[in-house]
Amino acid sequence: MRSQMNRRVSCFSVLLLCTHCLFVAGNANTLLELSTQEYFSSLEPGRASLVYFSRDVSPGVRLFLEQLEDSAGALQEYGISAVKVNCLKEDRSRYCGKENTLMKAYLFRGNVLLREFPTDALFDVNAIVANVLFALLFNEVKYISTLVELQNLENSLKGRSNVVFVYVPATGTPEHRAVMEAAFVYGTAHQFVLTTEGVLLKNVGHDDSDTLSARLFFCHCQGVLDRTQPCRRTPMSRPLTTVNIHTHLKLMAAPLVTEVAEDPEKVSTVHLQLGLPLVFILSQKETYEVDKRTAEFVAWQLLGKAGVALLSRYLRSVILRSIAILLLKAGVQIKYLVLEDTDEIIAVLEDKIKGEQIHEEEDEEEEDEKDHNEQDDQVMEAVHRDRKRELPLDLIRTLTEETFNAAVTETTHTGVLFYASWEAVCLVMLQLYAEVAVDLKGTQGISLAKVNCWDWPDVCMKENVTQFPVLKMYEKGARSVAYAGMLGKAELLRFLRSTISCPLKLSTIEEVEEYLSGEVHADLLLHRSTSVLGIFCPSMKEAREAFVEAGNLLRGYVTTGLYAEDDALVLAQKYAVALPALLLARHEDHKIDSVLLSKQSAQDMVQTIRAELLETFPEITVENLPDYLRLEKPLLILFSDGDLNQGMRTDMLSLVNGKGHEAFVACWLNLKKTPVGRGVLKAYFGTPPPLPLLAWVNLHSSGQVFAFPSEQPVTEMNILSWLEKLKAGLERPSSKYSCLYNISRHCWPLVCL
Repeated sequence: MRSQMNRRVSCFSVLLLCTHCLFVAGNANTLLELSTQEYFSSLEPGRASLVYFSRDVSPGVRLFLEQLEDSAGALQEYGISAVKVNCLKEDRSRYCGKENTLMKAYLFRGNVLLREFPTDALFDVNAIVANVLFALLFNEVKYISTLVELQNLENSLKGRSNVVFVYVPATGTPEHRAVMEAAFVYGTAHQFVLTTEGVLLKNVGHDDSDTLSARLFFCHCQGVLDRTQPCRRTPMSRPLTTVNIHTHLKLMAAPLVTEVAEDPEKVSTVHLQLGLPLVFILSQKETYEVDKRTAEFVAWQLLGKAGVALLSRYLRSVILRSIAILLLKAGVQIKYLVLEDTDEIIAVLEDKIKGEQIHEEEDEEEEDEKDHNEQDDQVMEAVHRDRKRELPLDLIRTLTEETFNAAVTETTHTGVLFYASWEAVCLVMLQLYAEVAVDLKGTQGISLAKVNCWDWPDVCMKENVTQFPVLKMYEKGARSVAYAGMLGKAELLRFLRSTISCPLKLSTIEEVEEYLSGEVHADLLLHRSTSVLGIFCPSMKEAREAFVEAGNLLRGYVTTGLYAEDDALVLAQKYAVALPALLLARHEDHKIDSVLLSKQSAQDMVQTIRAELLETFPEITVENLPDYLRLEKPLLILFSDGDLNQGMRTDMLSLVNGKGHEAFVACWLNLKKTPVGRGVLKAYFGTPPPLPLLAWVNLHSSGQVFAFPSEQPVTEMNILSWLEKLKAGLERPSSKYSCLYNISRHCWPLVCL
C-alpha cells in the first residue's frame, strides 16, 4: 500500500508541487512539436501516436503538457509517439477550431482516430501509459463488470487459453499501468480481463478482499476440457507491479510438478531461480501413481508460492520416515526440512510466507507512521478511509436509457450523479453522494439517482456529460443545473437542498434586508456565509437575465438573490452604488460591500462574483486553492505550524493592503489543519525548514521557490525590503526544483466539480 500511495500523483501536490521538466534537445523520447500540416503528413500506417492540439497554453494545459512530455519516453518503448500540435489562430479545422477539442488528447493509429481522451483522465505518466495501452489492446484486454461476464468468457476459452483476471480500484493508477504493460507482452499468450467493480472481486470468492487494493487471478482454463468444470483461479499474493506480474505469469507457465532423479542440490527450477522454496515429494516405483497425485495436490495448494518436484530416487536414510524434503534457499545457504505428511508441508510453507508478509507489513507501517504527515492524496485518503464501508446505495435510484426521462420528471427536484465506475474521483463522489442520501431520506420533493456512464454512454452524451463526475439538479419545467462547488458533503447537501429558485427573487425592500442579514434560508448559505444580491432597474432586462443565468451557474457555490422592482434606486442610494450592482453580505464580518456591474454578460458576472468572494489574506486549503490559482499571480505563502500570532497577522494584512499588493496573492497555510503542506515544504527544501516560513513562487516566470531569510523577523518592513531584492534579481532561489503552481483540469474534480 505504501508503494501505491507514493506513486500516485495527488491533487494538492499537482497544484503545488510539479517538478521541473527536463528538456533534452534532439532526444527521440521527448515530446514532438509540429504544425497541423506537419503532423498529418508524417503519419505512418500502423504507427500509433498520442497528440494534443494546442492553441493557447493556459496554466492547466501547461501541466498536462508537462505530464505528456514526461510520458514520451515510456510511450516510445511501445512504439507510440507523443506529439504536441501547435494550432494557428486562423486554423478552424476539426481538432483546432473548437474550444472543447482543446480539452482532449487524441490517439491515432496511422491516420485513423482510435480514441479521444479528456485531459483530466490523463493526469500523470501512469494514467497516460495505462489508458493509451488500454485503448490499443482492446482485443487483448476485455473490460467486464459482472460475474456472469467472467464465467461466460472462461467458458468460451476452456481448452483453448488461460485467463488473467485483474481488479483495480480505478484506471490510470500505477497498478493499471502494470497490468497493461504485462498485457502488451503476454496478451497473445493469455486473455486479460479487467474490472473496477469491487462487488465482482467479492463474487469470485474473496469476501474479505480489500477493495482498495488491486488483485490478480490466473484462471487455468486451457487445461479444462469438460465445460461443466470450473477454471481454477490462482491469486497473486504480491502487489501488482510489472515485475511481480511477470514473475507470477512465469510461475503459472512452469510445469505443475517437475519430475527429477538427481540430487536435490543439483536441481534448478524457475522457483529456485526466483528465490522460492522447492518441495521434493519422494517417490518409489511401486507407488509412483499415488506419489504423483500427492505431488499434484500439494502443487495446486502451493501454486505461486513454492515449487513441487517428484524425486524418483531411493534414499535409505529418509524414505522410510518421510514423504518430502523441503529445500529452502536463502542467498547461498540451503536448508532441508524433513516433513511427514501433506498437511505439514502446506502448513510449513504458509507459516513461512505469512511470516514474511507480516515482516513486510511491519516495515510498511513504520514507513507510514514516519511519513504520515506527508500523505497528501485527498482522493486516496478518502477511498482508504471508507474502503470497508458498505455504501447505502439503495437510497439512490440507478437509471438506464429507458428510465432516465421518466425519472427526472417524477418529482419536483431530482439530483442525478453522472459517474464512471472505474474512476477514482467518482468513487469518492459516490461515497459522499450516498452520505447525502442518508441525510435527505424522507425529504419531500427531492429524489436522488445515478447514471453509470460506462454502461449508458448515450444518456450521458445527450445530457452533455463529457467528464466525470458531474452532479445535476433537474427541476420540472426548467433546464438542469450542474453543481459547481467543492467536493464536500456539506456543500453537496446545500446544493441539493437549494430547491428554491436560484437566484432567489425578492419583491420588497423588507425581504431584501432580511436576505442580507442572513435570516432567510440560513441553512443554505454557501461560501463562508456570504450572500450575493443583484440589484437592477425593471428596464435592465438583458442584465437581469444574465444575472439569473449567472445565479444558476453558481448554484451550489454561493447563495444569490435578485431584486428588480421599481424602488431599486432606493437600495442603490442606501448603499451608494450605481445600477446595475451587486451587494455582498459578508455575515461573518457583519458588513455589506457594493460592486458596480460594469460588464453585464453572465460569464463576466460569474467571474466578478468569484473574485469578490476571495479573501484579502486567505488561509489556503485544498478546497479553496483553485480559486486563488485562477488569478494567475505569484503566491506569497506564509507556512505556519498553527494559528498566526496577532503581530504577524497585522503585518501581513498591512502588507497586502498597501501599494503594489495587486501584483501577488499573499496567503498563509496552517500545517496543523492542512498537513499536506509538510510534503510541499519537503519537496521544496529537502529538509523541512523551521517555521514560520515565508516563501515566494512566481507562477508564470521561472517557478523557482524563494525563502524569506530565517534570521529576520517576519515584519512588513523586512518583507518589503526582501521583495525589492527579489524584483532586482539579488536573491537566489532556495529550492533545487523548478515548481509550477498550476490549476489543472485533470486535477480539478478533486477540489471543484
